[in-house]
Parts: sequence; structure tokens; C-alpha cells
Amino acid sequence: MKHHPLLRVPFRVMGVAIVVFVLAGCGNSFAAGSQPVQVTPLTLTPSTTPTRGTPLNNTDWTTYHYENTRAGYIAGMPDPQKLTKTWNTDLDGAVYAEPLVVGKQVLVATENDTLYALDADTGQIRWQTNVGTPVLQSSLPCGNINPLGITGTPVYDPATGLVFAVAEITGPAHILVGLDIRTGRVKVRRIADPVGMDVVAHQQRAALALANNTVYIAYGGLAGDCANYHGWVVASQTDGNGSLLTYQVPTTREGGIWAPSGPAIDANGRVYVSVGNGETTQGGWDHSDSILRLSPTLKLEDGFAPQNWQQENSQDADLGSMGPLLLPGGLIFADGKSGLGYILHANALGGVGGQAQVENICASFGGAATNGSQIFVPCTSGLKQLLLNGGKVSAGWTSPIVGSPVIGGNTVYCVNGSDGSLYALDSATGKVRMNVTIGPTSRFATPTLAGKHVYVGTLSGVVGVSL
Repeated sequence: MKHHPLLRVPFRVMGVAIVVFVLAGCGNSFAAGSQPVQVTPLTLTPSTTPTRGTPLNNTDWTTYHYENTRAGYIAGMPDPQKLTKTWNTDLDGAVYAEPLVVGKQVLVATENDTLYALDADTGQIRWQTNVGTPVLQSSLPCGNINPLGITGTPVYDPATGLVFAVAEITGPAHILVGLDIRTGRVKVRRIADPVGMDVVAHQQRAALALANNTVYIAYGGLAGDCANYHGWVVASQTDGNGSLLTYQVPTTREGGIWAPSGPAIDANGRVYVSVGNGETTQGGWDHSDSILRLSPTLKLEDGFAPQNWQQENSQDADLGSMGPLLLPGGLIFADGKSGLGYILHANALGGVGGQAQVENICASFGGAATNGSQIFVPCTSGLKQLLLNGGKVSAGWTSPIVGSPVIGGNTVYCVNGSDGSLYALDSATGKVRMNVTIGPTSRFATPTLAGKHVYVGTLSGVVGVSL
């Protein structure tokens, strides 16, 4: 196992008993006026997949950007000699979620509420499982995905051998499913909507996270910021049993948690989220426009907001568009729509205006990546390198390629949505090594790295690229 400067945060806390406090209600409620959906809960049967400790093999990409820090970095990956599209598999819907790789399988979720396992070398479908009927955009108060099915990146749990995803199904309802990656059989299925949530107003775009034998799910609103939505984090035990744990951002409305990279989790199992603008523009801080730290049981522990959070709320210029990136040395990098980037101390986020450093970086959307000495930021104006030294960042190179990056060895990979191409850039200089056309993708498409291959979800399926 090759080691690198970043700690690969384990998905499970091995050998520690986690006490889960049961909340009233089991989350099986629907918005007033909506039609209830009968979703049959299934009991998790013991998996014959051997329990594996973490970290996993370097060839396993089991969560958004590889690990719970959301670093997106594999140190030992060879730099590309040539990018060649080796296969292109059409599926039954658009792929907004980042593909995962476990062993020789590429795990993919579509907006048609179907999960697939593809052969990593050929793209051939090994199994496919549809878990529901997606929601038509015409039935929603606003939004820009049609139909709306599985949008947030799934997560794989090596202890149970299950891949977890959240599907929006006609009703509406959001359901958490856990599928056996060998067969595609559904082993866990439960409603993932907390009591009191206006289901139709919420979208599950953020990547799922897994730690503490628990799946963490974040919610925000639909494109257009319509209807009565709030930022939520919901947690379910991986066996599908027990009541949901929940946290709701205490703002009157909005404050969505929607950044595609989803919650980040540190080595102690603490959960970090970025929160979007809230409705409040005066008075005391309502924990919108923020980076929040939650306990493993979703109790609010600490938070940060820019000094001018009220103004950012009024201008929709908040931190919610890019998820927090955990850095070595107990630091966090955060950026968002305003163009300001922040270095925070994870153990003392600082409250309002309490950052360790603030710099004018760029407006950013999606998920950043880091190899421990460099940070690559998905700016709306193009990819930007930051140099990390002594707990502070300084500006490096910039590139016109727009997208959420990952890092393999000394190469940064990024999908440029404007021309439908995958680019490989020299991480030190930003120079384009090579690129290959893959076809139209969603705005937040980000590559998956495994061995000598790159996988990208597109609006029609998945593309496999050889190095």
C-alpha cells in the first residue's frame, strides 16, 4: 500500500461501539398534499463479502473524490502517455453522480433511478437494478434535471459489501437503497425524508458519505431556490434499522447543503458541510452561508461564516457551491460564489469572521482536490492552483479549463463541459499534457481514477479512458 501525505479517512471506526440516539419518528412522512408511496423496507441479510479494513486498495474509488477528506488524490498513479477512449456504454439515463470503482467493477447511478455495475475493462453491463420511477420536472415547483432520479454520488461500504444511493422517486419521496455489488440485489430500502420536510421542495445532489457504520445524506433545494426548503443532514445506520438522525440548518428558509462533493468526514468521524445562502439578511447569524461541524450523531459542534454573511445572503454569493476540503494539519479549505477562499482550523472553525486566512481566489462550484502541498479549485473562470505551505495558501497557475478536478500522480484530470473533453494537465505547471473527447456531461461531472484508467459519467452513460 503506497502512502502519501494525506490521511485516507476510514469509512468505519473499527473496534469502537457507536451509540446511536433514537429520534422520534422514522422519517416516513410526506409533504402535505402529496401522494404517499408504499416503500417496502427490507432487512439487511448478512453479506458474504469479506469484511475489509480501511484504507482500501488504491484501485478502489469508493466515494466522491476517493476518500472522506474529498481530496481526490492517488499518489502512485502513472502519468498518462496517451488518453484513449476505450469504451462508451449507453445507460438508461443521464449520469450526474461520480462513478465508483470497486475491484473490476464500475458502479454507476442514473437519473432514471437505476444502478449499474460495469466491467471496468470493457464497459459491459454485469447487472442493473432499477429502484423506482424518477420524478418528472413538470411535477416540481422548479429545477433543471428531467427526470430527477439519483443525483448525489453513491458510496460503497466494504464492511457490508453494499453500495448505497439515494433515489428520488415518484410520490415524491427520497429513498435510501443499499445494493449487493456482486448481484445488484437490494438489501436495504428505506424512506430517507425526515419528519417535517417538504419533500417536493428538496433535492439530493450532495454526494453521500459513510463513517461510523452510518450513511450521511445532505439535502438542498432545486435550481431556482423555490418553495419551502432547508438544508438538512440525515443519517441512517448501514443495516437500515433504527430511526433517522437529523440536523436542520436553523434558518427560516433556504440554507441548502447541495455542493456535489457532499459532507467531508475527519478521522474522528466528525461531519463537515458547506451551507448555502439563507433567507435571513439581518439580525443574528442563522448558520447559513457557513461551514459547519457536526458530531457523528449530527449534533452541531462548531461553525464559521464570513464577516459579511448577511450581504452574501442577499446577493446569493454564499459558501454553499463548493464542499469543504479537509487538508493536512487539521485545516480546511473553503470557497464559494463570492470569490473569497478561506483557511479554517477544523477544531476551532472561528464563528463569524474567525478564519485563519482569507484570500481573493475565485468563484467556485463543485469539488476541489489536493495532494497535500497543492490545492486545485474548480473556479467558474477555470481551474486554479493554490500552493499550500505552512498552513497558508498562495496563488499558483490558472487554466481556462472549467470543472471539478482529481489528481493521479503528477497529473490533474478535469472534465471541461464546454467542449465535452477530458483533460490531463501537469500539476506543477498547468500545461495540458493531452485531452480526449468524451461527449456532453453535466456541469459538475468529475473523473474517477483507477489503475491506468479514467471513468467519466456523461449525459448518456459512462466513458472509459485508458492512460
